[in-house]
Amino acid sequence: MKAITFEQFGPAEVLKLCEVPEPTLRPHDLLVRTRAAGVNRADLTHRRGGYGRPDFGDSTLMGLEIAGDVIAVGAEVTGFSIGDRVMGIVGGGAYAEVARIDYRMAMPIPDSLNYVQAAAITEVFVTANEALIHLGKLQAGETVLIHAGAGGVGGAAVQLAHALGATVITTAQGSAHQLVRRMGADYAIDYVHEDFAEVVASLTENRGVDLILDFIGAPYFERNVNALNFGGRLVQIGIMGGIENAKIPLDRLLYRHLQIIGTVMKSRSQAVKHAMSQRFRERWLAEFGHDGLMPIIDSVYPLAEASAAHQRMEEGLNVGKIVLTA
Repeated sequence: MKAITFEQFGPAEVLKLCEVPEPTLRPHDLLVRTRAAGVNRADLTHRRGGYGRPDFGDSTLMGLEIAGDVIAVGAEVTGFSIGDRVMGIVGGGAYAEVARIDYRMAMPIPDSLNYVQAAAITEVFVTANEALIHLGKLQAGETVLIHAGAGGVGGAAVQLAHALGATVITTAQGSAHQLVRRMGADYAIDYVHEDFAEVVASLTENRGVDLILDFIGAPYFERNVNALNFGGRLVQIGIMGGIENAKIPLDRLLYRHLQIIGTVMKSRSQAVKHAMSQRFRERWLAEFGHDGLMPIIDSVYPLAEASAAHQRMEEGLNVGKIVLTA
């Protein structure tokens, strides 16, 4: 089969389309003819060497998110058959014509969605559901601040929070404000020209928000804590802005009874990942398509142009998901 490989860590140009062996079928596996694969920031880290030469459980090849057709079923698989359209998170191997996925991580593609749309759902929406609801305990009527609302996980979180009945504040570049409002944001903050903490204080009459989802890290950390209401929760799901000089106002943490929670899907056990996928499937899968939830697609590239897709993400040009088609 054809797959994206690279001989050495480096810039996007190291990615090449090559012939590699197809994956073998294990008892709990589905083999899937990949029709589309989502591009995620973890893929950039993989390419640069941030994980070394990892085996995430399904493949040493790059890529964590697939949509396609089942072509083989392991002996211990239940609930899936050859020919089913499936999507899901894989432990590597999405950037290939054939991938294998633990059937407990797979879910059927809703009839109203095509493969490109399906490939843009699971990584971001499962992560958003975990951060917002399972860990963040967001309730209808609460107010949430979601940073990077025009990004993959941020955009998914905006949609889920809106569907849940929360008041949604998000940060995004001014050019993306119309998009995030369409997704369900009640208020959009231009993080380039506005201090989000000051805007939140104004919008909430200095009460603060009940929950914050943050991808940035140290540059936002102190302001995030100060922007929380009594009993507020901060869920840290990224450190794109680094970790140096992060300051925490301990008095605020203590006297406001705040909670700070960190989560990274990649380092969780397989059993925990199964549970995360199941929680998302049971709560939200039926809501996709028609007038319900919908992934935001930025751009689509053929598998052979994975380097161009990576370049677009690295330059921060994408608003929504980048998808590869195989």
